[in-house]
Amino acid sequence: MPELEAPRPSPPDALGFERIIYDKSPETAVATVTINRPAILNCFDFATLREMARAFEDASWDDTVAVVVVTGAGDRAFCTGADLDEQARMGAVSGQYWRWMGAFIEMHDRLRGIGKPTIARINGVCVGGGQELQLACDLSVMVDDAYIRHVGPEHGSVPAGGATQWLPLVVGDRRAREIVMLCEPISPAQALEWGLVSRVVPRAQLDDCVADLAAKFRRKLPEALRYTKAQLNWWRDLVWSQTITHARDWLAVHSTADETKEAVAAFHDKRAPRYDELRWMQAFPRTCGRCGASGLPAAHGFCGVCGAPLEPAWSETGSRSGDANP
Repeated sequence: MPELEAPRPSPPDALGFERIIYDKSPETAVATVTINRPAILNCFDFATLREMARAFEDASWDDTVAVVVVTGAGDRAFCTGADLDEQARMGAVSGQYWRWMGAFIEMHDRLRGIGKPTIARINGVCVGGGQELQLACDLSVMVDDAYIRHVGPEHGSVPAGGATQWLPLVVGDRRAREIVMLCEPISPAQALEWGLVSRVVPRAQLDDCVADLAAKFRRKLPEALRYTKAQLNWWRDLVWSQTITHARDWLAVHSTADETKEAVAAFHDKRAPRYDELRWMQAFPRTCGRCGASGLPAAHGFCGVCGAPLEPAWSETGSRSGDANP
């Protein structure tokens, strides 16, 4: 019987990445995965997620790599989560978001199961999926002039890709609810106090602090460290496996909903979503005056059954059309 051939890691340049920078240093035994989209605050699209998963796979297979660092290009952002321009294009068909979420899950599974210590180098704002990315790492070092934030309930999503599962384990239930439900920025000092990050340093000390932690990890037994990490991951893996399939399906279906479309449109228009309008649409579903079809989407101008024009869902004065006292 032929021997099983060991996987062969690739030189970073041979992988042809376009959205990320992947570097491996023989001197330090550190592999660095950098989201390289600084002009749009290092948000990730489908292609970025696929490249990150491939880089994490390669680093996992490479026995010369002792530590993996995850960061963002530039000095403005670590990562700001999903690319809302891409999300807007996917909003018409739920299957598109379902595939996107599959890439997101694969990236996270590769990162958590990488078998080596990981460090998030938080070089700027860390929002939404970026916060979930740093949570998935073993340790994190944050600059003292950035912030962490979740914005899902303001921007048409639910942080069910890691935050709702892992935050209560990291900071406690009440603090997790405050972070994901109020959507307010968390300062570096508060993040450190709550245990949301491992270190907070001035920007000039960021690389030295990350390098120091990586060097300390390198001076540990690799097999023992790998199994230690696997044991520490147990609670996170448990809650992730119990919820992520449902989250994938719910988020895919919800990607076509009125709330999501309005929130994404508001983001692009640089305005607040029409929260009251959406609340009224739930209390008073739209009905076609010609054929009587009900439950019509708030964003539609015509009835999907008979084609008749629909009354505007919301007046310019901020009240429901036809209601004198909303």
